[in-house]
This record gives sequence, C-alpha cells and structure tokens, in this order.
Amino acid sequence: MRTDTSPGTLPAREHLPAADAGTPVLDVVIPVYNEEKDLQPCVLRLHEHLKRTFPYAFRITIADNASVDTTPQVAARLESEIPEVTSFRLEQKGRGRALRTVWSASDAPILAYMDVDLSTDLNALLPLVAPLISGHSDLAIGSRLARSSRVVRGAKREFISRTYNLILRGSLQARFSDAQCGFKAIRRDVAQALLPLVEDTGWFFDTEMLVLAERAGLRIHEVPVDWVDDPDSTVHIVRTATEDLKGVWRVGKALASGSLPLDRVTRPFGDDPRDRDIQDVPKGLARQLVGFCVVGGLSTLFYLVLYSLFRQFGGSQVANALALLVSAVANTAANRRLTFGVRGKGGAVRHQAQGLVVFAIGLALTSGSLAALNAASSDPAHSTELAVLVAANLAATVLRFLLFRAWVFPDRDDSTEEPPLAALDSPSSPTYSTAPQSPQHPRYPGSYAPLPQRQPQQETYDTASTTQFRAGEAADGTWRDATMRLQPVRPHDTDPRNSR
Repeated sequence: MRTDTSPGTLPAREHLPAADAGTPVLDVVIPVYNEEKDLQPCVLRLHEHLKRTFPYAFRITIADNASVDTTPQVAARLESEIPEVTSFRLEQKGRGRALRTVWSASDAPILAYMDVDLSTDLNALLPLVAPLISGHSDLAIGSRLARSSRVVRGAKREFISRTYNLILRGSLQARFSDAQCGFKAIRRDVAQALLPLVEDTGWFFDTEMLVLAERAGLRIHEVPVDWVDDPDSTVHIVRTATEDLKGVWRVGKALASGSLPLDRVTRPFGDDPRDRDIQDVPKGLARQLVGFCVVGGLSTLFYLVLYSLFRQFGGSQVANALALLVSAVANTAANRRLTFGVRGKGGAVRHQAQGLVVFAIGLALTSGSLAALNAASSDPAHSTELAVLVAANLAATVLRFLLFRAWVFPDRDDSTEEPPLAALDSPSSPTYSTAPQSPQHPRYPGSYAPLPQRQPQQETYDTASTTQFRAGEAADGTWRDATMRLQPVRPHDTDPRNSR
C-alpha cells in the first residue's frame, strides 16, 4: 500500500466559512470519572473564559465515564443551568472511548478536549484551535516540553513523560514533542476519517491518534503551554505506562505490516488551487533516494560476501551470476517495502519479475566488465576483480533506481485510488472495522454547519435550519475567501456565578 503518493480522500484544508448559524464552532469535551469535587469549578471557569475570550459560539460537553459517585448529578445540574453546557453518559470507562463517542456525534467543526483538573493554562485554548479554524493545520496539541513552556511538576512525572516521548521517537519515529498532555484539538472532518483507525479506548488513545495522523501526512500544530501538575491526580502511572507500551508495540507492528489504510486519510499536495493543477510532480524523491542508497549499500555488501563465497566453488562468471541473482531478489523486496512504500502481497510476483529484468541489465554490465578484465589479463588478482565489480555495480545501481522509480514502482494514477471515505464506515471493510455508532443526542444532530459567530443573546442552538456546506463553499456552489473576521472581545461578559 503506497501512502506517500496517494492524494487521499480528505479535501484540501480551507478556512471554515464564517456565517450566522446555530451550530457552535468549538466543542470542548471534558472526560470525567468520579470527579464530583472538581467538575463544577472546572466547568464554570472554562465557561467564563470562553465567554470572555472566544469570539464564536461554543459548547462544553461533559463526558461521564461510568462514574459511581454524584458526578452525573453535578453534570446534569450544570447542563440545566448553562445553555452552552451539555452532558453525555457512558456506561463504560475509558478516556479514549469517551472522546471517540462524543467527537463522532458532535456537529461542531472544531473538536477539543482537556482534563478536568485544568492543569493547562486556558490562555492557550484560542491559540490551540485557531490554526484549525483557519485551515492551517489538521490537529493541534499542547506541549509541556517546548522550550517556551513553563511547567511545574515533580521529578518523577518529568522523567516518565520525557522517557515516554523518547520511546515514541525511537520506536514509532514520532516527531511531535508531547503525546500525553491532556489538551488537544482536531478538525471534525479529520476526526471522521481518523477515529475509525484508532483502536485504543484508554489513555493511549491520544498517542495512537497522533502517530497515525503524522504517518498519514496530516499537519499537527504544537502550542507551548503553562502547566501545573495536579497532586490529586487519580491516574495510575504504572498501569498506564504498561498499557501505553503495549499500544506502542501494537501500532508499530501494524505500521510495519502495512495493515493500516493511512492513504485514505491523506490530503492532496498543496492547499492553493493553483497547486492542485500541477501535473507530474515527483513525490518523495529525496526520501526514496536515501532509502535506495541505504538498501543499495547493504545489498552491495551482501553481494560481495556471496560472490566471495561462490567464488570458492566455481569460476568468476558463475559466482557473479549467482551472487547477483540472490542479492537482486533481496534488493527488490527491500526497495519495495522500505524505499517505495508498497505494502501487502499484491503485485509482489510482478514486481519480482520486473526486478529480475533489472537484474539482467545489471548482470550484463557486471559480466561485460569481468569479460573485459579477463581479456586484458589472463589471471587478474581477486582485489582487482572486486574493484571492477564495484565500479560496474555503481553504474548498474543508478540505472536500477531509475527503472525502479519509473517502471517497477511508478506513482499510482488517480484512477486507481482507494474507494471514497464513506467506505471507512462500511462493515465490509476487509482491513479495519469502524467504531460502533454512537448513540444520538439532542445536542448532536450530526450536521456540519458553517462557522458561526457567537451571538451574545442567543441561548439555544437551532440546528434544524442550518444549511450544510463544505469548508470554503458558498451557498451558490462557488468558492470564496472564507477568512474569519473576529469580533471584539467584551471584557464585561462574565458569569456572575463564578466567584473569581
């Protein structure tokens, strides 16, 4: 499966259109389990901050993970008192399960979540979601490990966090800096495509989602945050770390085997309409060159070892042919998987057959070089034979790369792309099944409305009359500049129930 050349099924990112509508722009999910003490202060503080600083309609969703204390009653009371607050009850534990359920059912174009302890400074919330609203990024995360972040926490948690991120970088080649910070956001269109691929329902949910998004080529924006550790946190560190390591192994194995259809989540090259018209642009050339050189270097060493071994039992021509044949099969298999990113068994026999044709060309070059050497000297030294073969193999390597790229593993044509994104939700998907359908909720009708500006006097959200648009698409079907115009912040707009 080629993941580096497919244009994918997600459209190019666009500015979310600004228009008056009842659908909130932002849905902030707060997953909770037995948080009767902290839930109300958290929601009131977050609501006051959004009222004061966020210029568009928003919603705060309390996702109760099967709490057994009075958390459901506190959530119901907040929902009845504050129009922008809603609650959602799940009968099973798991932060990942809560986020998947609420995000899958939400109608807001921007989805976020934060921990109930509000360890992260809320001033980072608008910078977190702004790149998603503008169309610059697909996901956004808060980072406690950025240079400009200010963090207060113990040495034990600091060591665990940095060790975990080093493990992710070493095993899954992750480039984001902080996978565990409970402060993240995602565009709804991205979530619809990405969440069916995420298996974890617990604390590893964040990491798995970020790794798959990064491997699919989605853009992840990082925001430095100020963060103060909650000494009363109920997270079981040892158990969570064990589950995370199991998740790292599972995701790494899936990525290595190519069983994840990540090409269905990629975006086309370039967001400017002029870029989409570019034809025949080489894709991944630099990465392919590096991979081909590494495989070629190892193949050359393998070939020389085989040649020296076969030379003890036969002539130079026979040893060269056998060594080149064995190394060519291994070289084709390695380049197929590592250099050109082809996954699965489909087309493997054809690729090997084409690789043997390339091998024949290399055999002609190297055999011709040996024949010329034997014609010039009746008994050439072994070191001279190896030097001639190395030079001939260099010429054959250049030709092999060109043939591999243009003939054996060419870029796929658009007509051979994967089925549309809707196929992700099909129960007949042979590789990955989608998550179960979330229960319907009156606050989540499932429509994707244009980006509304917040109306201060509006107490309820009328989603029945909302017209559906694609991002950047006007009602008449034309595409226009949908850059948002921010309304001035009203410093007096606060909630009197908050003692602060």
